[in-house]
Amino acid sequence: MVNLNQRGFHDWIVQRATAVIIGLYTIFLFAFFIFNHPVSYDVWHHLFSNVAMKIATLVVMLSIVGHAWIGLWTVFTDYVKPKAVRLVLEILVAIALIAYVVWCIDALWG
Repeated sequence: MVNLNQRGFHDWIVQRATAVIIGLYTIFLFAFFIFNHPVSYDVWHHLFSNVAMKIATLVVMLSIVGHAWIGLWTVFTDYVKPKAVRLVLEILVAIALIAYVVWCIDALWG
Protein backbone atom coordinates (compact mmCIF):
# COMPACT_ATOMS: atom_id res chain seq x y z
CA MET A 1 0.00 0.00 0.00
CA VAL A 2 1.23 3.50 -0.81
CA ASN A 3 1.77 5.84 2.11
CA LEU A 4 0.25 9.15 0.94
CA ASN A 5 1.89 11.11 3.77
CA GLN A 6 5.41 10.75 2.44
CA ARG A 7 7.25 13.82 1.17
CA GLY A 8 8.01 12.20 -2.19
CA PHE A 9 4.34 11.78 -3.02
CA HIS A 10 3.61 15.39 -2.04
CA ASP A 11 6.50 16.64 -4.17
CA TRP A 12 5.30 14.52 -7.09
CA ILE A 13 1.80 16.03 -6.87
CA VAL A 14 3.17 19.60 -6.61
CA GLN A 15 5.46 19.01 -9.62
CA ARG A 16 2.51 17.80 -11.73
CA ALA A 17 0.14 20.55 -10.60
CA THR A 18 2.68 23.31 -11.21
CA ALA A 19 3.50 21.83 -14.63
CA VAL A 20 -0.19 21.98 -15.58
CA ILE A 21 -0.46 25.61 -14.42
CA ILE A 22 2.67 26.62 -16.34
CA GLY A 23 1.49 24.72 -19.41
CA LEU A 24 -1.96 26.34 -19.43
CA TYR A 25 -0.43 29.80 -19.08
CA THR A 26 1.97 29.07 -21.94
CA ILE A 27 -0.88 27.87 -24.17
CA PHE A 28 -2.81 31.04 -23.35
CA LEU A 29 0.16 33.23 -24.29
CA PHE A 30 0.70 31.33 -27.56
CA ALA A 31 -2.99 31.77 -28.42
CA PHE A 32 -2.78 35.45 -27.50
CA PHE A 33 0.18 35.96 -29.82
CA ILE A 34 -1.51 34.06 -32.65
CA PHE A 35 -4.82 35.94 -32.44
CA ASN A 36 -3.27 39.38 -31.81
CA HIS A 37 -0.51 39.30 -34.41
CA PRO A 38 1.37 41.60 -34.56
CA VAL A 39 1.46 42.41 -30.87
CA SER A 40 2.11 46.07 -30.22
CA TYR A 41 3.14 47.69 -26.97
CA ASP A 42 -0.41 48.98 -26.47
CA VAL A 43 -1.92 45.49 -26.83
CA TRP A 44 0.69 43.99 -24.50
CA HIS A 45 0.21 46.81 -21.97
CA HIS A 46 -3.56 46.39 -22.09
CA LEU A 47 -3.22 42.64 -21.43
CA PHE A 48 -1.02 43.15 -18.38
CA SER A 49 -3.09 46.07 -17.08
CA ASN A 50 -5.82 43.57 -16.31
CA VAL A 51 -5.73 42.52 -12.65
CA ALA A 52 -6.71 38.95 -13.55
CA MET A 53 -3.67 38.68 -15.83
CA LYS A 54 -1.42 40.08 -13.11
CA ILE A 55 -2.74 37.51 -10.64
CA ALA A 56 -2.42 34.70 -13.19
CA THR A 57 1.16 35.74 -13.93
CA LEU A 58 2.01 35.82 -10.23
CA VAL A 59 0.45 32.37 -9.73
CA VAL A 60 2.51 31.06 -12.64
CA MET A 61 5.66 32.66 -11.25
CA LEU A 62 5.05 31.02 -7.88
CA SER A 63 4.39 27.74 -9.70
CA ILE A 64 7.70 28.08 -11.53
CA VAL A 65 9.46 28.72 -8.24
CA GLY A 66 7.85 25.70 -6.57
CA HIS A 67 8.53 23.51 -9.59
CA ALA A 68 12.15 24.63 -9.81
CA TRP A 69 12.77 24.25 -6.07
CA ILE A 70 11.47 20.68 -5.93
CA GLY A 71 13.32 19.73 -9.10
CA LEU A 72 16.63 21.23 -8.05
CA TRP A 73 16.33 19.95 -4.48
CA THR A 74 15.81 16.46 -5.89
CA VAL A 75 18.82 16.77 -8.19
CA PHE A 76 20.99 18.14 -5.38
CA THR A 77 20.03 15.39 -2.93
CA ASP A 78 20.55 12.69 -5.56
CA TYR A 79 23.82 13.88 -7.09
CA VAL A 80 25.59 16.27 -4.72
CA LYS A 81 26.86 14.09 -1.88
CA PRO A 82 28.94 16.54 0.22
CA LYS A 83 26.38 18.11 2.55
CA ALA A 84 28.18 21.45 2.77
CA VAL A 85 28.24 21.85 -1.01
CA ARG A 86 24.59 20.82 -1.25
CA LEU A 87 23.64 23.35 1.44
CA VAL A 88 25.46 26.16 -0.38
CA LEU A 89 23.77 25.25 -3.66
CA GLU A 90 20.36 25.12 -2.01
CA ILE A 91 20.89 28.52 -0.39
CA LEU A 92 22.00 30.05 -3.71
CA VAL A 93 18.97 28.61 -5.50
CA ALA A 94 16.64 29.84 -2.73
CA ILE A 95 18.09 33.36 -2.95
CA ALA A 96 17.75 33.37 -6.73
CA LEU A 97 14.14 32.13 -6.62
CA ILE A 98 13.17 34.73 -4.02
CA ALA A 99 14.81 37.43 -6.14
CA TYR A 100 12.83 36.27 -9.18
CA VAL A 101 9.55 36.50 -7.25
CA VAL A 102 10.39 39.99 -5.98
CA TRP A 103 11.36 41.05 -9.51
CA CYS A 104 8.08 39.67 -10.90
CA ILE A 105 6.01 41.47 -8.27
CA ASP A 106 7.86 44.70 -9.02
CA ALA A 107 7.31 44.27 -12.76
CA LEU A 108 3.60 43.56 -12.33
CA TRP A 109 2.66 46.09 -9.67
CA GLY A 110 5.68 48.42 -9.45
